[in-house]
Amino acid sequence: MDALTPITPTPITPTRITATVWQLPFPVGHVYAVALPGDGYALVDTGVPGSAPAILDALARIGGRPEQLRQIVLTHSHLDHMGSAADLVAATGARVLAGALDAPYIRGTAPEPVPALTAAELALHEGVMAGLAAAEVPPLRHTAVDVELHDGDTLDGWPEPVRVLHVPGHTPGGIALHLPGSRLLFPGDVIGTDPDGGRAVLGPFNVAREAAVASFRRLAALDDVDTVCVAHGAPLRTGAREVLAAARPEADWL
Repeated sequence: MDALTPITPTPITPTRITATVWQLPFPVGHVYAVALPGDGYALVDTGVPGSAPAILDALARIGGRPEQLRQIVLTHSHLDHMGSAADLVAATGARVLAGALDAPYIRGTAPEPVPALTAAELALHEGVMAGLAAAEVPPLRHTAVDVELHDGDTLDGWPEPVRVLHVPGHTPGGIALHLPGSRLLFPGDVIGTDPDGGRAVLGPFNVAREAAVASFRRLAALDDVDTVCVAHGAPLRTGAREVLAAARPEADWL
């Protein structure tokens, strides 16, 4: 299968989250598009390998052209988040930004750490991998990381200040993006939700569970968050503070 062959039917229908943010819903790993000042766009994550055609089609549906894609921010190094970054870079020339500690895995210069799976997670993981195999997902292509991000960094060129938060545990170098002005959070896989967005859980497949729980608690404690753009599950668009406060990440995926 060619690297640019779609692995999910197009079109993907973008869902507008705010005036500048759209969710591109995928079966495994949602992608988010952000409108930048001066007619540019950024992506938060890129889905599994083979998702680039659907992403570019969705970008066109919100008014963007490939050459307008300026940034790809990867919240972490897993297959369903960095999977189509190399194809999108080749098609658009976008720059890739990622957490410094995950950059070697994204570049392919170091092996991906193996998560410590519980019995429940093992069954889930086997099901996910079987589904990707059935969909004939292309092999992963690694990509260069142009900017390595650290806790406390800010992103340039966005419509408002964006704080980078280092949230280790799911992977060593996972990051979240916090937009206080919009009261919006991109948590990566530290936080997941159920399909109706009524419950928040600790994302599975963590390399260090205690660190992941601490990262969840750090994000849940943010005062200025009303919208949580998760990669798995439904975005939290109302009552996010209450949903996060009610979460019990220590008890999830045991």
